[in-house]
This record gives sequence, C-alpha cells and structure tokens, in this order.
Amino acid sequence: MGLLSSFLSLFRGEENKGKRRRGQNNSKGVPEEAKGAGLTLDSQDAVEDEKVPKTGSEQASGDEENQSERERITTSAPEVAPLRPMTTTRILAIANQKGGVGKTTTAVNLGASLALEGYKILLVDIDPQGNATSGLGVDPGDVEVCIYDVLMKRAELKSVIRPTLIEHLFLAPASFRLVGAQVELVSIMSRETRLREVLDPAKGEFHYIIVDCPPSLGLLTVNALTAADELIIPVQCEYYALEGLGQLLESIEEVRKYLNTGLRLAGLLMTMHDSRTRIAHQVVEEVKRYFPNEVYTTIIPRSVRLSEAPSFGQPITHYDALSKGAIAYKNLAKEVMSHG
Repeated sequence: MGLLSSFLSLFRGEENKGKRRRGQNNSKGVPEEAKGAGLTLDSQDAVEDEKVPKTGSEQASGDEENQSERERITTSAPEVAPLRPMTTTRILAIANQKGGVGKTTTAVNLGASLALEGYKILLVDIDPQGNATSGLGVDPGDVEVCIYDVLMKRAELKSVIRPTLIEHLFLAPASFRLVGAQVELVSIMSRETRLREVLDPAKGEFHYIIVDCPPSLGLLTVNALTAADELIIPVQCEYYALEGLGQLLESIEEVRKYLNTGLRLAGLLMTMHDSRTRIAHQVVEEVKRYFPNEVYTTIIPRSVRLSEAPSFGQPITHYDALSKGAIAYKNLAKEVMSHG
C-alpha cells in the first residue's frame, strides 16, 4: 500500500502547513473555535442551518411549531415509479471498518432512492447494532427471527424478509443476537461464504441487494464482501477517516484473491461534507487525486435532516424529500444505476 502511505504522508504535511498558515494569519473578530476548525467568514452559511436547541419556555413554545413542521415533512410521500421488469441482481456491500462515516445512512437512503426509481430492493442488515433496521421503523429488540437465524441456518431467508413503509423496499432485519454470530461462525465450515449461500435464493427476486456492514473487518464484514458483486466505501470528509482506508483496501484484495474474484470497488462515497471547513475540501481533493476513477461525483452533505430522519424510522427521501440530503442520495442512486 505504498501509494496510500504516500498519500497519507503528503496529506499530513499539507494539513500541518495549513495549521501554521492559519496561526500566522488569524484576523481580529474571528472566534478561536472557528479558527481551529478551519472556518472562514465567507463560508459559514454554506451548509444547512443548525438550529440551536431552546430551553425552558422557549422550548415549550416551539414544540407546536416543530410538530407542525414534522407533520408537513412526513406526510408528503414522494412519487414511486412503477416496478421495473426483473433482470439481474446486483449485490452491493456498504463497508468501512471505521464507525460513524455514514454506512447505515447510505444503505438506507440509497435503497430508498433506488426503490423510488422502480427497483425492487432488499436491504440486509448484518450490523449487530441494528441501525438500518431501526432506521426503517423496525425495533431490533422486537425482532424474533432475523438475519442471524438465517446465517446459522435456523431459518430461511424468505421467512425473515419483511416489507417496509416504502414501496419496493424490503428488509432482512438484524437483532442484538448478531453479536454472537462472530463467535459462532468461527467453528463453522466455509464460514466466510455463509451469507453468499443464504442470499442465493433471493437472486432474481430483487434488482438490488444492499448489505449494511458492521464497523469492523470481522467475519460478518468478510461474509458481506464474499457475497457482494460491488463494494461502496463511505469516506467521511475528515482527516482521521482516511486512516483505516489502507487496511480496508488490503482486506478487499485478500477477499478477491481467496474468496470472491468478482468483487469490484464500485466507488468511494464522500460523506458528511461540511463546506464551511477547509479540511472537508482538502480531503475530497486528495482522495480524488489518488483515486481519480473510483470517487462518486455525488458528495453527501452534513445535514440536520439526515440526522433527524432515523429517529422517525424513515429514509430522508420520505422524511424530507426536498432536503439537500435527499437530493444527494437521489443523485447517488442515478450514478449507481448508470454504472450497472
């Protein structure tokens, strides 16, 4: 991984130089915390407004207004295209061993955006945290039979698949019992190919199968990479998000070599982009420079609406179809469709 090491070394140098320049050129009137974050006066309004939480009577008086706004958003369901004729099935794994980079957000919202285009989607949640499951309105604690039972061959895949509130979008939910799968799979023959085996009957039933992976490079993620045709790697637009990229790329090569020769990198997706900060722009430019053909054109912005949507059990396309996050994921869906 000499190329990636060179990239990280170069990036560290440029970041340090940037910090020195900011220290030398600090102007009066700019808050110290803004300087430390790399904020510029002319770019502070570049992203969606962050509302400051109110307290006391202000909070109480704002409740009705907020509820009215939420009702307006959640009752305006977007138009769904008619179901397309079934062709081949593409299996997409959404993976990055670093947590908090937007894997689950991407899995849920990409799935919903493709469903709006008339594709039949199966979202498979193999993360023990079950965030993709709860993000589609299902409480993982209430799930009696889940993908864990399928992996252990105690249930068939069709018995755990359930419809969601979004037309054409189906879910194979997770539960907290998936934590035990990491241990139980170790002693099982062909443990790395178990997910590929259980997903095989779904081929021809869905246009896309999207697998939301846990934030690790353990057996569950290896199973997802072994089952997938393509891999999407969300990369947060912050410096430390780049640190584990080399290890993930090495793991992909190992999977290609020994388990899944057909696995290809569909693309790196830049997420949580805050246009107020220099570091966000620098990360995007450097990743594009070293991976010129692998970075999606679509960049997912840091967005209040994207953060709120999971608490309502809805993808952003249904929670607020006109938000920047919804538009970004619709654009990503078009890129994924065009690369098929």
